[in-house]
This record gives sequence, structure tokens and C-alpha cells, in this order.
Amino acid sequence: MHFLDGALLPENQEKLVITAAPYGPQWEPGDFPSDIPVTIEQQVQKAVDCYNAGATVLHFHVREDDGSGCKNLDRFNEVLSRLKQAVPDMIIQVGGSISFAPVEEGANAEWLSDETRHMLARLKPTPEQVTVAINTGQMNMVELMTPEDRAGTSFARKAVYDAYEEMIVPAGPAWLREHLAQLSANGIQPHFQITQKSGLVTLERLIREGIYKGPLNVNWVALSGGFDNPDPYSMMEFIRLVPDGSTLTLEAQMRACLPINAMAIAMGLHVRCGIEDTLWGPSGDRMSSVQQIEQLVRISREMGRGIASAKEARTIFKIGTQYQTVDQTLAELRYPSARRPVRPALAERKVAA
Repeated sequence: MHFLDGALLPENQEKLVITAAPYGPQWEPGDFPSDIPVTIEQQVQKAVDCYNAGATVLHFHVREDDGSGCKNLDRFNEVLSRLKQAVPDMIIQVGGSISFAPVEEGANAEWLSDETRHMLARLKPTPEQVTVAINTGQMNMVELMTPEDRAGTSFARKAVYDAYEEMIVPAGPAWLREHLAQLSANGIQPHFQITQKSGLVTLERLIREGIYKGPLNVNWVALSGGFDNPDPYSMMEFIRLVPDGSTLTLEAQMRACLPINAMAIAMGLHVRCGIEDTLWGPSGDRMSSVQQIEQLVRISREMGRGIASAKEARTIFKIGTQYQTVDQTLAELRYPSARRPVRPALAERKVAA
């Protein structure tokens, strides 16, 4: 992305799109009893509360009635149907991991099978987005957690800590091609969860090969532990490689969330917050998802940048738009479309072969 003269002035920036991630599948209900929704009614009400606070995208996971992470897609359909009635204008973004929480104490924290994740393309009612990871990699969620972050939570138990320390995100080439094809066929927009710049390179190749043709909405996921680190150097190197015709949301972990989000607001990018990313406010006290949204709304308004309405967020993310050709996709995203001519020596080798 380029920052031309005036790029930091609010009148030249898109309105802020706030993604709320209020379900926190890695946490147990006892980690924040007043803010972790368990029943379907509580999960739906949490979406309403986040929307009323200013969030227009809902990053969505589901819990069972006992508070455990739900891996049953029939229940996803049930909650989705309720959400579509309660917050019809909100962009529903289903977490592509479904639930990475361990099934029982001592079990591994892991993403579900390739075929199970493909089933997200067949959810009814249809969500607007499903998050899509690029390239298999380590997702050590605890590397950045301090002892203070873990204190008083389930992560203070060694079995839970160990389970998340070894988590892997499976997102190989064959799965990715098939997943993108199924999402596209069902009119669901991928929201790409990119963890380091190599993922952007792979994604650009997928676009140039015609495997993905559509708007490019990206989350920079800076958790460390195999992902980028949430620091200004890593952040700006990543931003530099994102094409101008895309949107970029910054995502961090624990108490790094607020400074990273404040920088995103200043630069005209978009933000994500909620207890999935952090339980803690800047003072080290627990902070609810709604309080985190309200804080970002205040910061953005102080900087003169407006908050996107649900209709404006859909326009910014180009919900419902797909492109027809590789050339159209490259042009819309403002990637260079011209290829360098084949070097004479290479052409000669091809003829000789």
C-alpha cells in the first residue's frame, strides 16, 4: 500500500470498519464469566451488543450449551439463522477453524479436517465471509502470553498451555484451491488471514493463476509463535506488500491489540477487537468486547475518522462482488498486470527443448 500526500488525513480515508471477535473459542467460560456468551441466546445477544457499540463485522464461533467449543455445523446453522434475524445488516464472518479448542483436558488444540472446513461453504443461511488461512504453519498462541496474561485463566493450567503451544494451522495448496472454489461457487467471500508476508506472495500467485478472482480483504494476524510479531517494523513491511485496491485489517494479541489498532486507525486501515484477541485493557484489567469496541470508536472519532455503518462496511469490503477474469482482478486490486518479456536466452532454451 502507498501513503501519498494527505493519506493520513481523515477526510481522505475510508470510514473505519470494526470487526468484533467476541466468542473467544480458546477461553473457557470461567476465564471471563461476565463476557463469554455460552447459550445461543447469549451468543446472539452478544452480536447485538457489539453491533450497537459500532462493530459492523462479526467474527463468528459457536459454543455448546456446556460452554465447550462447538464443532457441530448443524448448531452453526441454528445460530446463524438467529443472527440473521437479530443483526441482519451485520457482515457475518465465520472463523475458518470452526473451533480449535481441545475436545477434553489434555487433548491437542487443533483445526478440524479439510473436509469439515469445506462444509463452511454449505452453511445455511449463507454467511457473508469465511476466514481463509494461507499456507500451513505453526500457530503457537501462547508464545506472546505473559504470566500476567495467563494468571487467573485456564491457560495457567499446564495441560491447556501445552495444547495451544503445539497448534498447527493446516492450509496446504490442494485444500486451499478446493476451498476457494467451493466458497466462490456459493457466493461466500473469503477474508484472508495472512500471518506473514510469504502468505501474501502465495495469494498473489493464486490470483495471477486465476484460482481466486474477487475482492481482496486481508487480516494481518500478528500473534508471533509462527506468525508475524506485532511490532511496527513487521507491520509496515507487511502493509507495504498489500495492494492498494484491497482492504487491510490489523489483528494482534493480548495488550498489543490496542497500540496496533490505534496505528491502524491513524493509517486509514481497519481494526479487529474482542475477547478472542485479548481479555485485557491497557491497565491490565479485564475488558469486555463491547468496551473494546467503544474504546476504538472514541479513538477514531478523536482523530476525525468516521465509523462505517453496516451498509458502508459492505461497500468497503465489496460484499457480493466477484470478478470474471484474471486481468479484471489484477486491475481492481491494482496489482501490476504486465509481465516482463521472456529473455532471449530463455526463449532459445525452450525452442531447443
